[in-house]
Amino acid sequence: MTSKISPAPSCADPSDPQSISVAAALQQITQHVIAISNFEELPIRECLGRYSFEQVKSPINVPAHANSAMDGFAIAFDSLDAQGVTSLKEIGSAYAGVNFEGICGEKECVRIMTGAVIPEGTDTVIMQEQAESVGEGLVFVDTNHRAGENVRYAGEDISEQQVVIEPGASINPANLGVLASLGIASLKVYRKPVVAFFSTGDELVSLGQPLQKGKIYDSNRYTLFGLLSRLPVEILDLGVVKDNPDSLRKALLDAAQKAHLIITTGGVSVGDADYIKGILAEIGKMAFWKIAIKPGRPLTFGKINNSLFMGLPGNPVAVMVTFEQFVVPTIQQLSGTEPSPPTRLKAISQDKLRKLPGRQEIQRGIATCDENNQWQVCRTGKQGSGILSSMSKANCFILLDEDNSGVEPGDPVDIQLFDWH
Repeated sequence: MTSKISPAPSCADPSDPQSISVAAALQQITQHVIAISNFEELPIRECLGRYSFEQVKSPINVPAHANSAMDGFAIAFDSLDAQGVTSLKEIGSAYAGVNFEGICGEKECVRIMTGAVIPEGTDTVIMQEQAESVGEGLVFVDTNHRAGENVRYAGEDISEQQVVIEPGASINPANLGVLASLGIASLKVYRKPVVAFFSTGDELVSLGQPLQKGKIYDSNRYTLFGLLSRLPVEILDLGVVKDNPDSLRKALLDAAQKAHLIITTGGVSVGDADYIKGILAEIGKMAFWKIAIKPGRPLTFGKINNSLFMGLPGNPVAVMVTFEQFVVPTIQQLSGTEPSPPTRLKAISQDKLRKLPGRQEIQRGIATCDENNQWQVCRTGKQGSGILSSMSKANCFILLDEDNSGVEPGDPVDIQLFDWH
């Protein structure tokens, strides 16, 4: 009987020579993803959150004409006396949408409202609080002014033929406003990628069914549905597939006929019932299957025919971590835009965080901003990859890079705020 065993690398180890770094995994994903090449043209209200297929140039100047930035009096600056107070004759009014049709001459002024076109002969607006109207059409103005004051010039915001939307740009509420200000009613956007997903496991039970000993409810599909619903994709929920090689093979091949991206949860580790990796090697191509990250090490990426495949771990926290770090940039690139790395903020840790160098670790945290605008962060408690409540309580990830060897209270750390809070 031997007195010693030779264990294989596992997720309990701080490093694994068979795992690739997070950066290397993202690089390989980028090399395999080809953006969707077709588009649809939609009314701009339906383009929110989508990615532009086209470059958009402004057909007009914005504003189209020089106009007033204040309620006041439009004058020719040269009408003002060099010293003392100038007396001006008020000859009419201009309103937004109702122009003054005459010409304003020397020592004359036009009462003007915000947004009204600057009358011919004027180049400056004196705000009403800095002028004195004394009746009988007389307005007094002092010398404390400059030429061009309170005038918004034609094209000051956007000039004619200026590029306002680049291909791949995400259409946000401000973009909708810009397009509307240009009179543009529709936009060509990339078609949504189709994302198919299913859970694997004999232990999974559907909601509403009695929970027998050894069974668990299938939470991962609902988590994935929620995560995918925030993105510009068409969602195909393919349910639960049992841990049976034939069933899994059929499900993957069927999904590859319908989807640009296939996501599974579970079945990608090294257990006797973890078949996904072997099936992918049989019917497709596997780029990698282990990443130096915790949680989420057993993540498989590859292709089945023309579909991308992402096999996420089965533990629910690992599903959410790997989705945010790897699935989101994959969908961004599929959708026609450059993947954008998550925004990192600096925060002061309120807890001692244990970690050994060798892999990236992502813990769940609660971040707050103190009275000095300094972010503070504490852990949500136990950090096991099966403790889904640690995600429910959290509003950020605490990002500990590969070379990090632990954190003491008061040390700075990087955090990534959730965008669904």
